[in-house]
Formats: sequence, C-alpha cells, structure tokens
Amino acid sequence: MGQIELLKHFTENPDRMDDYWPSVRIVLRNRYAIADAGMWCDYIDLLRFFCKDLRNARYVCPADLRTEHDRYVLKKRKHEQALAEEERLCRELERENEYRKAKGRFFGIGFTDGEISVRVLESIEQFRQEGEAMHHCVFTNEYYRRDDSLILSATIDGQRLETVEVSLSRLEVAQSRGVCNKDSPYHKQIIKLVRHNMHLIENRLTA
Repeated sequence: MGQIELLKHFTENPDRMDDYWPSVRIVLRNRYAIADAGMWCDYIDLLRFFCKDLRNARYVCPADLRTEHDRYVLKKRKHEQALAEEERLCRELERENEYRKAKGRFFGIGFTDGEISVRVLESIEQFRQEGEAMHHCVFTNEYYRRDDSLILSATIDGQRLETVEVSLSRLEVAQSRGVCNKDSPYHKQIIKLVRHNMHLIENRLTA
C-alpha cells in the first residue's frame, strides 16, 4: 500500500499494532499518506484520550497532521491543568475544613489595647496573605496544621505588625514575628497584650 513509514514503525513496535489497526484500515481505505508514523500514532492516542471516533476519516486522516497533533497536545495540556487546579481546590477545601474543625472554636477571638488589635487567623487564605505580607513561613510551613499552635495577627489600623503563635498546651506566646522574622517596634507591647488576654483563648479551649 506504499505506507513505508507505518511498516517501519510497527516492525519496531509490533506489540502496539492492535491498538491502531482499526485506524490503519481507515488510512489505507482513504489512501492517506503518513510521513511521520510516530506522530500519527501519538495523534491517535490523543484522539483516543478525548473519545473521538477512531474509525472516522475526519479524525484519522487530518489534512495537516502536525497542526492537529499540536492542537490536541495543547487541548490535553489544558485539560490536565484544569484537573490539577480542581485537585488543588479540593485539597485546599479539605485543609480548610480540617483547620475549621481543629481551630474553629477560637474563631472570632479578637482584642485591643486601644492602639494594637490582635485577631485569630480564621482561614487558610488568611494564612497565605499573612505569610506573603510578612515574608515569613507561617503559610508555607503550614502552621495551620499544627495541633498545639493558634496563630493570631497583630495590626495597627489594618497594617500588619507581627504574627503571633500561641502554644495551646502551655497557654503561652511561643513566638511573635514581624516582617522577615524581625521584631517590630511594638514587639513587647504585642506580647504583653496577648498575655493579658490569654484567658479568652483558655475559655474557648475548656468550653
């Protein structure tokens, strides 16, 4: 039939012939010349992935094999990216639910000394924003998954000053970190304020 490239390809890959034979028959019937058998087989694999009719000459015998091959490669890449994004969102939702279940009892806790305000972080997104704004690892190191930690954010007029970690087992300030893990000018005042209001956390812990 003059399909030398196909013959060479399946001589080297005889175990795969059955996967493509129905499409090869369409190729032969339509006298469609294949110059790149490897690319054509990859293209058929892509058609199979998208559940296209492998006995339809419209798909099996494209006018421009390379263009159609590349189009389906891009289509599959976008499909896989969409799946990856869906999986990421599912994982984030699962982590959000885990965090809410573990620390939800503390949500709503907030206090101030008239100048500094301190509030519990109530979502994974708030952890992300806190970590990005403060240039530290409270989000990347997943502090929201630490059983003994309660994380709070200290601010003045909405401007972040420090991120505070409270040990729930000891009811003590474990650490308080400003931008790039440095102390802010309000470091001692923040720790004093959190210690003064530790009973609010203790009440939720024992409720």
